[in-house]
Amino acid sequence: MADQLIPNAGLILAGSHPEGDPRAGLEQTLRLFSFAEDLGYDVAGIRQRHLERGISSALPFLAAASQRTQRIRLETGVVPLGYETPFRLAEDFGTVDALSGGRINVGISTSSPHGDLLGDLGRGDAAAEPYVLVGRFLEALEGHALAAEPLSTPYGPQIPRIEPHIPGLRDRVWLGGGSERSVRWAAQHGLKLLLGNLSDAGGHDRFEPAQRVHLDLYHSEFVGDGVPTVGVERVIVPTTSATAEQREHYRAYAEAREARTARPAELGTRRVVFQRDLVGSAEEIVDRLRDDPSIDGRTEVRVALPYGFSEDEYRQIFSDIRYAILPELGWTPADARVDEPLITSREVA
Repeated sequence: MADQLIPNAGLILAGSHPEGDPRAGLEQTLRLFSFAEDLGYDVAGIRQRHLERGISSALPFLAAASQRTQRIRLETGVVPLGYETPFRLAEDFGTVDALSGGRINVGISTSSPHGDLLGDLGRGDAAAEPYVLVGRFLEALEGHALAAEPLSTPYGPQIPRIEPHIPGLRDRVWLGGGSERSVRWAAQHGLKLLLGNLSDAGGHDRFEPAQRVHLDLYHSEFVGDGVPTVGVERVIVPTTSATAEQREHYRAYAEAREARTARPAELGTRRVVFQRDLVGSAEEIVDRLRDDPSIDGRTEVRVALPYGFSEDEYRQIFSDIRYAILPELGWTPADARVDEPLITSREVA
């Protein structure tokens, strides 16, 4: 058996949809969540994207997904807190976790995307320090009493606290990060950590060593009773069982994004580096993952799926990763319900 370099594996989708037909994208993504569960993936995650043709409200979507699936963990990857009211968000996460039977991974970030366009439509205190908002959200999840005196309710007197209260939900909070500050904050508050395919460069000109610094920082500074846990996103698009038309599409997609990985870029006041997409045969992708310093046997992997692909393309990608890549890295599926297909390489010279 291969060495276990990947203990848990999941997928992250954006739920993109055609112009004027959001239901089509929502239904397709729900079908893909069910397919991911059937294949034995550990986690299915959804992005929350604003002002784009994708999922703009992750929790209602996961509420629906909780009724289409039974086992797979459901993840927000991630909800930007800049536009949220912490106690209301805690109520929503608690409700969806109850519906799912305790399967929610609470992914959040400190960001406020498109702030120049959405700022006037957000909360009145939108300028609040981002980590203050995270702290308020964590406190709401913890379910402390908000007053000593009971409130009068239709159920009789009860001490007020955020409901529904799910014991241990705070322990399932993942902070999305990519800066030294976010990594250190997650570690010092005992949170799990999600790292994307963009990272502050620090003293490096390439993505992989820059991200490895963040992993080491997190593990060295982690405090609390929980287990330090990191998940890293990787864009993985295998061509092993793809048709010729699909291979051409995938390679064009990767080539259009390649230039950004050649050198550090300026993103506002940040100097950042991007990781190259992993596009190619299963064998090529396995080799690259084995050489990835973040894939170390304790780091979880989230496969970040490209936006706007067809359902057939997503299913082919899911299957190739499940059968031709992850087992080579020691991963074992959870209660898979799809028989292993015969995957043969269709690569051409």
